[in-house]
Amino acid sequence: MEAFSAAGAGLERFPEEIHALPGLRRADLAWNRITAVPPEIGRLRELAILRLDGNRLTGLPEEIGRLGALRELHLDGNALDAFPAALLGLTGLSTLSLYGNRIAALPAGLDRMAGLRHLSAGGNRLTGTPEGLWRLTGLRSLNLAENALTHIPDAIGRLRGLRMLDLGHNAIEHIPAAIGDLDGLTDYLYLSDNGFTAVPASLGRLRRLAYLNLTDNRLTELPASLGDLAALVELRLYGNRLTALPASFGRLSSLRELHLRGNRLAALPEQIGRLDGLRVLDVRDNVLTRLPESVGGLTGLTHLDLRNNRLREIPGALAALPRLEKLDLRWNKLDDPGSEPLHVLRGRGCAVLL
Repeated sequence: MEAFSAAGAGLERFPEEIHALPGLRRADLAWNRITAVPPEIGRLRELAILRLDGNRLTGLPEEIGRLGALRELHLDGNALDAFPAALLGLTGLSTLSLYGNRIAALPAGLDRMAGLRHLSAGGNRLTGTPEGLWRLTGLRSLNLAENALTHIPDAIGRLRGLRMLDLGHNAIEHIPAAIGDLDGLTDYLYLSDNGFTAVPASLGRLRRLAYLNLTDNRLTELPASLGDLAALVELRLYGNRLTALPASFGRLSSLRELHLRGNRLAALPEQIGRLDGLRVLDVRDNVLTRLPESVGGLTGLTHLDLRNNRLREIPGALAALPRLEKLDLRWNKLDDPGSEPLHVLRGRGCAVLL
């Protein structure tokens, strides 16, 4: 037998019958109530994938370090309070997921796990990172979200193979310029809910990045270099203190979603009208008093959220947006709620909320 699955089976003990399956390659024991893994696990020398997510493990036996064929180990949502030292011997391990445990520190010798491509250690109690982490230059994804990190070193720039990086929901006060060296980032960069007040201009070098999240920080301005993010599809900036956007945003030709809710924007740049591929524009909870006529250039726009601003009128150019499906103007005080642009939009089926 090559595969054994008892996920969600209500098990309270590790099934003994597994130990009699020396050719086992995949074992899925996730979402049970298992409290311990027995030493006999070391017999499964062919095991390549082991899923133990959602159990009640507080540790792992040393014998797990004998599983030289292991490539994926999933331990999310357990009760581990320390990084299992035996894992450092698994030099061929490609995926290690430890999300949602109680681990306070990653080991200094983490770089011994040179085969790691995907490391998830979010949702733990990390307050710092070992130097060895930044030597894992083969990493493709790194998740350190939901910890208590306050500092990211310049050494992060060594991880140039990363495609995804999640540092959200920490207490990081400064983003190093070296983050701009991660030119392999293509999937997403998540920096939400930290404490920083600025981002480095070097972010503009991430020209293959598709998703950038900088929400719920204390940003008051953005570098013009963000306009160089030619591949960016989604940009989330809500919950900051921005008073203006760079004119360079008009160069974000791949952008499909722009989320600006909960800032202090009094105006949008004229150049925003160049984003003819934009589908969603959310500017709720700002202090806009007008929209530029250039919004008529947003010919791909389907959803426009303008709730809770200070608008008195809307530009006639909005009526010409051919794909607009929903326009939300609630909690503004328009001088003429029955204006011609709104009448035209309603007439062709656009949902207009006042």
